Amino acid sequence: MAAAAATMVSSAGGLLAMLNESNPQLKLHALSNLVEFVDQFWPEISTSVPIIESLYEDEEFGQHQRQLAALLVSKVFYYLGELNDSLSYALGAGPLFDVSEDSDYVHTLLAKAVDEYASFRSKAAESSDEAARVDTRLEEIVERMLDKCITDRKYQQAMGIAIECRRLDKLEEAITRSENVHATLAYCTNISHSFIYRREFRHEVLRLLVKLYQQLSSPDYLSISQCLMFLDEPEGVANLLEKLLRSENKEDALLAFQVAFDLVENEQQAFLLNVRDHLSASKTLPSEPVQTGSADLAVAENENSTAPEDVQMTDGSSAITTNVHEADPKEVIYAERLTKIKGILSGETSIKLTLQFLYSHNKSDLLILKTIKQSVEMRNSVCHSATIYANAIMHAGTTVDTFLRDNLDWLSRATNWAKFSATAGLGVIHRGHLQQGRVFNGSISATGRGWRWWKSIFRSLRSTNVEVIQHGACLGLGLAALGTADEEVYEDIRSVLYTDSAVAGEAAGISIGLLMVGTASEKANTLIEQMTRDQDPIIRYGGMYAIALAYRGTANNKAIRQLLHFAVSDASDDVRRTAVLALALAVGISCAGTGLSEAISLLEPLISDVVDFVRQGALIAMAMVMIQINEASDSRVGTFRRQLEKIVLDKHEDTMSKMGAILASGILDAGGRNVTIRLLSKTKHDKVTAVVGLAVFSQFWYWYPLIYFGSLAFSPTAFIGLNYDLKVPMFEFLSHAKPSLFEYPKPTTVPTTTSAVKLPTAVLSTSAKFKARAKKEAEQKANVEKSASEKDGEAMQVDNPPEKKAKPEPEPSFEILTNPARVVPAQEKVIKFLEDSRYAPHLPQVDQQLVNRVPLQLWPSMMNLSPLSLSSSHLDCAQIRADDSF
Repeated sequence: MAAAAATMVSSAGGLLAMLNESNPQLKLHALSNLVEFVDQFWPEISTSVPIIESLYEDEEFGQHQRQLAALLVSKVFYYLGELNDSLSYALGAGPLFDVSEDSDYVHTLLAKAVDEYASFRSKAAESSDEAARVDTRLEEIVERMLDKCITDRKYQQAMGIAIECRRLDKLEEAITRSENVHATLAYCTNISHSFIYRREFRHEVLRLLVKLYQQLSSPDYLSISQCLMFLDEPEGVANLLEKLLRSENKEDALLAFQVAFDLVENEQQAFLLNVRDHLSASKTLPSEPVQTGSADLAVAENENSTAPEDVQMTDGSSAITTNVHEADPKEVIYAERLTKIKGILSGETSIKLTLQFLYSHNKSDLLILKTIKQSVEMRNSVCHSATIYANAIMHAGTTVDTFLRDNLDWLSRATNWAKFSATAGLGVIHRGHLQQGRVFNGSISATGRGWRWWKSIFRSLRSTNVEVIQHGACLGLGLAALGTADEEVYEDIRSVLYTDSAVAGEAAGISIGLLMVGTASEKANTLIEQMTRDQDPIIRYGGMYAIALAYRGTANNKAIRQLLHFAVSDASDDVRRTAVLALALAVGISCAGTGLSEAISLLEPLISDVVDFVRQGALIAMAMVMIQINEASDSRVGTFRRQLEKIVLDKHEDTMSKMGAILASGILDAGGRNVTIRLLSKTKHDKVTAVVGLAVFSQFWYWYPLIYFGSLAFSPTAFIGLNYDLKVPMFEFLSHAKPSLFEYPKPTTVPTTTSAVKLPTAVLSTSAKFKARAKKEAEQKANVEKSASEKDGEAMQVDNPPEKKAKPEPEPSFEILTNPARVVPAQEKVIKFLEDSRYAPHLPQVDQQLVNRVPLQLWPSMMNLSPLSLSSSHLDCAQIRADDSF
């Protein structure tokens, strides 16, 4: 009707003239119609804004009339682009500003209102004085909008606005009133990690989530434990685990094991040790001790434990002992479960099973290494070392050092620091093989466990004057004690830092960073400010990494602006390059393990760049993106592999590019072709070990031994299902995709040698005559047989069609895999559990829309509720259906 009326009115002049009348009814009539026509006549109405504003400010004018004037002015200012004034008058319009109206005007002002209110709330959180500045009218509009979202069942929208405006009361209301509280909680958990950048407010949201998770009819202990980990509350996690372990229900114990495996994936070593130390010991008496569990290094390492039931074993480990006749049966069961879960929390269980998987499924291609070795000139020490690095990366964690053992003479030609790198490579290969790995004292074997042993070995080595040993000992101790912030270790490393040795001091500096990683978090601003303003470019260079690592994964605008500023304005080339790296940390690292087509297309032209440094980086980055991708999934993978081989074999290729091609060959087939690169766990937690590893890896151009730090980001693509005894039972599951899509790359073959050219054979004249006569006789005989068959069997026709070649059988659309199995990231969504399997997933069935929630990696399968999200480094607890054993 308004549009029709507008077509009948050619000007708003008459209505505007009524605003000067003394009769209030005429003014009300004019305002009511002007509001309807403002979309068409706002330019003309804008000339009378002062008059309309005076009506709004006239207290003798009725409240409804004043609100109508405010709404009209608000709309005029909206069309004039003055959003601040428009919002101010919209607030004065009261209920006449309809938040449910579907128009650009309302949508724009609501967004503006949310931004303003969120800004006020953020300032109020920082200073109590700012709270008084929040306009109650603005708060009312936001609350009306939130209430409407909840009423209209737009819960996700309401949650987003509530989080942005820091309204935990409305956030709780949106969650509790939703139809599927569990799914809504999972959604809220995800957005809290992705969009809440201030640590204090994120903790408030997580505490609310913990409370709501606990109020569910069946509490979600998996999600609760993850929230508590983000809150850094190990005691709460320990209490949760102990409750599950002491339950008489066997399934609760399985759930406790699963929670522990989930926590291990986040790679927060200090937190895990605290959880383990907070677990109560068994109350059984140590009379007539009987060992109920295997020797557990984790129990021995608990220095705070004074329980009498811990008996020290001769091998340095400890075992929980019980009295068979006097002990409480419940305590016996708890002691057994406690031993298991401490082994999980210490990482020993997952390390052992991962080690077995990588060894048994190793598919590395030694012929690739052989080809590289034969093509590398012995005088080129850079390529010689690069081959050693590639071998270590290719066999990382597999314990397979065949290539080195078969080429000891070639390996012995390494000189100076190349010897250190060769030894450190053994640590990468034997990573996780703790007992045997400890013999490599000079290795930076990133076992990540047994750091108390490393501390003792370090103290016996720190007095040496050999820089190589000091360097390796510092790096080894820093990696083993990653994130523990142990004061004694810090003092030991600092003593090396203050020596006159630059080489050992550098390793000590890196080691201190590894030891204290994560302890300052977002409190690093003061240090960053000092470093970025320093006159020494090396200090500013470190400041770029300080910004990148302190704000990793946060998308913090302030940090991004700082890095962009230094990337274009700093006088030092090194600082500018580091600022650019810190922003994206290269396409390869940002998109590592994804096989992202856009990333590949971006890197392809850089491989043939005129600058050798760019080519080297592009080759390494491409390998990171293509890791665990085969040629069937993307044909460009095969092209890239052939390109690497061509670069390695080309004697005219420059050394830097050739080194990049050699390293890329190792990364493509890393971990025996059974690992990928992950920087985030499935619960959106930073995998600190991986983040730090790639950050240090990016320094390899400056110090080649740092290449091995890249192996810290390797995450096994393993599906490993466990039963209650933490054994690996044999059962089958389904991969609902063509086998070729996810199979191992085809092994390379030895190129066939061209056969020698045959010389013409001498032929005697008698032989030629004999062959000609034999040929003529055969033709005559054939003609006779043909004419006879035509006369005798004209009526009889025999059909002898040529044999048809057998068609190749079509490739099946699925594949049956056996536990444990290799499951690459792209394959995870097509994994299903067989309905007739003797094993079933431990976790209960859940709603389909929960499939993408935080703890999905816990299920070895979901029956018919796939897709699955499997953990690359986690193990999945399953329960057996039948009462049978293996």
